[in-house]
Amino acid sequence: MSNWALPEYIADVLPPEARRIEALRRALLDVFRAHGYELTLPPLLEYVDSLFTGTGHDMELRTFKLVDQLSGRTMGLRADITPQVARIDAHLLNREGVSRLCYCGPVLHTLPAGLAVSREPLQIGAELYGHAGLEADIEIQNLLLAVLRQSGVTVRLDLGHVGVFRALAARASLEAAAGESLFAMLQSKDTPAIDVASASVAEPLRSALRLLPRLYGGPEVLERARRELPDLPQIHAALDDLEHLVAAIEGAEVSIDLAELRGYQYHSGVVFSAYSDGLPNAIARGGRYDEVGRAFGRARPATGFSLDLRELARLTPDLAECTGILAPWSQDAALKDKINALRLAGEVVVSALPGHDSTSWLPCCARELRLEAGRWSVVPILPVAAAVT
Repeated sequence: MSNWALPEYIADVLPPEARRIEALRRALLDVFRAHGYELTLPPLLEYVDSLFTGTGHDMELRTFKLVDQLSGRTMGLRADITPQVARIDAHLLNREGVSRLCYCGPVLHTLPAGLAVSREPLQIGAELYGHAGLEADIEIQNLLLAVLRQSGVTVRLDLGHVGVFRALAARASLEAAAGESLFAMLQSKDTPAIDVASASVAEPLRSALRLLPRLYGGPEVLERARRELPDLPQIHAALDDLEHLVAAIEGAEVSIDLAELRGYQYHSGVVFSAYSDGLPNAIARGGRYDEVGRAFGRARPATGFSLDLRELARLTPDLAECTGILAPWSQDAALKDKINALRLAGEVVVSALPGHDSTSWLPCCARELRLEAGRWSVVPILPVAAAVT
């Protein structure tokens, strides 16, 4: 094996893509800032006791582990930043009332989360703590749509609510293991497996569990769910929440999926996923996760979303236009002063090192510094054909 080969689903990010990702990162963080979200930078690794708190078994399977040479304790390379931000809100900031936080950084997964997905996503997201009402869910979902509009991506938003399944599981007296197993089948919409796993559940609860994967479509699904699901207060409350959110979402097609349950032990209410045409995986995921704050010893209502910036960048136009300025290599004092002034003004100025074909600089430079009438001026770079003629 070549010593420069990388592990499977791990890849270098080369300059054109890196430029696009960085421009998108800055633009999205500016959107967060404009909505009052404060940037936080959690560490890449910490003790697994903290990383896994309130996240369920799935997070443990996705996390690379190593031994801390200083303490001898097991540490993990984070697979998700959201629990870290919840820890920061609960123990470091320790604020009363609403707290809005955002983040951006790499995470590592032991296995890829989907088809052709990197094991090293660049996760960016936002979290809102301290408000249990639907107003927080509405704000977070509309913030996600604002971020995607900034990226130039059109999406469909799928809404679900874990309260529906939890109400059915509680009424059927399902044990935790059985509930998690059935949850996984519902998440993959494996109806034959659901039929077998629910065989011991009494009617009408069994029919309701078997119906959930088919409760998918437009907002009209909510009316069908009201007619055909058991008359339980928790189910009515969940459907009311979804109906309210459908009316409040701005600028996106909305669908309902009552088998969209990700994180049965993690999420506690509304969950949502954003999908874009041509992609098999969700481009963003989020939802309410009040239980995580409770697991850190400080109960805090919480809702948020995250996405992989690298995946999003592949769908977006290049936000960083190639408008650099090519400067000749020279010790001329006036030229140096001009270059410094341009760079201080925010321009990209590239020095053309001697002995190289000037066309090699053209991909990042659309202008050049040229000496005209004794002054250095910025002018467009002429196309090669025009220069020859």
